[in-house]
Amino acid sequence: MNKYLKIIFTTILFLAFFFIRAFDTQLFYDPLIDYFKNDYLYKYIYNIDIWRLTVNMFFRYSINSLISLGIIWVLFERKDYLKFSGFFLMLAFIILIVVFVTLLKDDFESGYLLPFYIRRFIIHPIFLLLLLPAFYYQKLSNR
Repeated sequence: MNKYLKIIFTTILFLAFFFIRAFDTQLFYDPLIDYFKNDYLYKYIYNIDIWRLTVNMFFRYSINSLISLGIIWVLFERKDYLKFSGFFLMLAFIILIVVFVTLLKDDFESGYLLPFYIRRFIIHPIFLLLLLPAFYYQKLSNR
């Protein structure tokens, strides 16, 4: 792929992340946004529809994962990187959502920091920040 096309496509895909973040309150059900902004230290969590929250987190994670896979494909154009990333993202979601729902059902009895950061890993494309340098290093070491 042409160098300039890579830059254009990568920029468009990163802008998609910004649009998802900008419109997250309109697109996704997440009552924990307001909770973690200021009330988490002294307020109890009321009326959270765990099923709806889980489905919306899955939807958001899926969109972020597809965009992440698109960025990986545009930058590296290797099917093995894409397969590994897809498997890694799927496995990470399964582990994170099980732990998060367990902590949510426990009403954050063990503290709020672990669910806060697990939620961050689910709703933001943090794994892309881990995969891109790893694949770049792999690409450099295979030369």
